[in-house]
Amino acid sequence: MKKLLIATNNKGKLEELKNMLSEYEILSLKDVQCNIQVIEDGNSFEENAKKKAKEIYDVTKINCIADDSGLCIDYFNGWPGIYTDRFLGENSSKDDRNDYILEKMKNLKDDKRKARVECVVAYYDGVDFIVGRGVVEGKIALKKRGDNGFGFDEIFELPNERTYAELSSQEKNKVSHRKMAILDLKEKIIQK
Repeated sequence: MKKLLIATNNKGKLEELKNMLSEYEILSLKDVQCNIQVIEDGNSFEENAKKKAKEIYDVTKINCIADDSGLCIDYFNGWPGIYTDRFLGENSSKDDRNDYILEKMKNLKDDKRKARVECVVAYYDGVDFIVGRGVVEGKIALKKRGDNGFGFDEIFELPNERTYAELSSQEKNKVSHRKMAILDLKEKIIQK
């Protein structure tokens, strides 16, 4: 079975990716004692994902997948976007960030709550990059709902009126932006 290193320390994201990439032997950064912190200073999800994949590969020499993803709110021209995890500072919690967004949007109704979640996954093998993309349209919920998930899952509402956090892990893995990005990536890897 081919080894694949996932460049994340996020346990929720690692579990999602393990389920989606079951044909690979998945290694975490912890498994390979790699504790470098890649600074995400790119101007796009793609730049950040490629940078992480390359820097981790350069240290470990193991084929690597890295992703960058975020919440993009239409009313705010795609904010917080690439800053989703750090727009309130590196030490803010998901609750801090989600509460801030809900407060900022408390007077916005209907179409003004439209949002999408985007994910770019970059695979790097020491020579080539292969990039997969996934986007899911939805909106910002009026309040936090659900207790399954991480990040902005409690406030991102799908067209079926359920938040990501109200879905089981299996349900989310079928419809998520990360799943779409992984499927796109797998198709491109096969074509290579």
